[in-house]
Amino acid sequence: MIDLASSFRDRRIFAFLGSAVAAVLIGFVLISPERALNIITYGGYWMMLVLFAVAAWTWWRSLRGEVSRWPQACREQPGVVALIGLCWVLLLVHEPFGFKILMDEAMLAGTAMSMHFEKIAIVPMRGHDIQGAFELLGGQLDKRPLLQPFLVSLLHDLSGYRPENGWVLNAGLTLVLLILVYRAGTRLAGRAAGGCAVALLTTLPLLAQNATGGGFEVLNLVMIMAVFLTAVRFAERRDRTSVDALVVTTVLLALTRYESVLFVVPVAGLILWGWFRAARPVLGWFAALSPLMLIPYALHNKVFTVRESSWEMASLGDFDTPFALRYVPDNIAHALAFFFDTSGAQSNSLILAGLGVIAVPFGILLMVKTLGRLKDARPIEMAWAAISLGFLAHTALMMLYFWGRFDDPVIRRLSLPLNLYMVLAVIVVAKELPGQTRKWWGLAGLIGCGFFAYSLPSMARHDYSLDYYVARETAWRREFMAAHPEKDYLVIDPNSIEWIIHQVSSTPVKRAVDDPDVMRFNWRNRTFGEMYVFQRYQIDAATGEVQLPPEYDVGSIYTLEPVWERRFTPFTLSRISRIVAIADGDSVISVEERSTFAEMTPEEIAAAREAYMENFIKLLP
Repeated sequence: MIDLASSFRDRRIFAFLGSAVAAVLIGFVLISPERALNIITYGGYWMMLVLFAVAAWTWWRSLRGEVSRWPQACREQPGVVALIGLCWVLLLVHEPFGFKILMDEAMLAGTAMSMHFEKIAIVPMRGHDIQGAFELLGGQLDKRPLLQPFLVSLLHDLSGYRPENGWVLNAGLTLVLLILVYRAGTRLAGRAAGGCAVALLTTLPLLAQNATGGGFEVLNLVMIMAVFLTAVRFAERRDRTSVDALVVTTVLLALTRYESVLFVVPVAGLILWGWFRAARPVLGWFAALSPLMLIPYALHNKVFTVRESSWEMASLGDFDTPFALRYVPDNIAHALAFFFDTSGAQSNSLILAGLGVIAVPFGILLMVKTLGRLKDARPIEMAWAAISLGFLAHTALMMLYFWGRFDDPVIRRLSLPLNLYMVLAVIVVAKELPGQTRKWWGLAGLIGCGFFAYSLPSMARHDYSLDYYVARETAWRREFMAAHPEKDYLVIDPNSIEWIIHQVSSTPVKRAVDDPDVMRFNWRNRTFGEMYVFQRYQIDAATGEVQLPPEYDVGSIYTLEPVWERRFTPFTLSRISRIVAIADGDSVISVEERSTFAEMTPEEIAAAREAYMENFIKLLP
């Protein structure tokens, strides 16, 4: 039993209770949704900076006794180092680096850009080169959590701004993930199990796809594994240093992906178990103040209240709620279609799916048995039970999600936590099988056969990437930028962020349609060397007619001349056109008729320049 008398003499208990009450009031009661978004917009960067610094400090305190032994451990295990290095390389070499998911990755890159340049958390929707300096002129807070863009902004701060830094971060995080998976496998069943866990995870083409992209999925897996390993440490030690590391790591996981906050509850349960085993509350000061650390999550999540469109339910049809039981049967069918596809059209691993579907039920059974004998459970078993509850809660939520179709090109990445759980479950179940060495060699042989027979050919063809044509279209935009390195042009594009993150002046189509006078002003005054319009046409399969969706239509006042064109699917045509004329009432401003100073007096030129500079910023498109 917990010694309550000594507990209430600990000031940390009162700090925890007070911070919990304050967090609820600040996060859910006192601050309006609109003000909450303003707080995150202008304070989100600094919140993340403080939280990351706190996490780094807690990790250092927890690991400083071991860090000095790491070089020696690497020298003593050259085979492990070689295996992890080889698997890391295999995950990186078969997939081209690029933006893989159109809006997610561009939005994260845009937020990182504004965090780097302005120290505010917005996605810029308008940006222009103003006398050699690229300025972000408008944007809004994105719905996506801020940990990943914050880390990318740190890379920008340390190495200079490059839109590719998101890819660099994910490549590095993939190596960290493999190291953590090896460590987790080792803690669960020994070194051979750790090597098998790394190899089994490497058979997943979906991981390779995300390792070479700019999303936050790899970071999410890294943080889940970090939570598991800090949970093991806390379960074994039950001291203030270990509980601080566990709590702060869990907070950062909650700030990585929206649904990752689900891991908070089982971690809290593990901490309560540790208190009962220690017969006293075990709290460090960081753990005591941890409810306050979750305030950014509560405030940021109000974006779904302010902008209901953030759920994107209209993108798939007539959905009235984001989560419902009626979605479960369909989502399960799509999950099975993903995991057991044999054509290579899905970025699945057949060997992982086959072993995982057998192992997961036994892993759940082990979790249930552990929860049924809390007094006698070993620390590693309790850590496994806690992380299993988190994984299962995540999977259940995905099955309840209106867009939880794992075989959808946009949604496949949401299956990554379940794939990771299957890897760990295979290790847990294999440990219970008879034999000490042969079973691991047998498992390694199965993994090797699955990798070379299915995963490697699938990675080499990457059909699963080619069928998501918008990613290839984004790479095509980058080809256009590479061919026009001067960047003195403006691009009108519904996805203006794609250009802005590359420091190319851009504005949405809606701006060009709603403010034609602004466009005429910039046209007359040669603000840009050229003006381009990006459009995606739909091709009618029956008639062959080319149709322009409304979101790409700039209107009849613009006369366009196609300059770049490519078909990424049989029924879509992507085109970049140059604006050659803009109608002004009954007249037309053409390339040859733009205003110049050639026929003006010096006094008129000076007056025009003064007026121009006064209005320049506000009249940029």
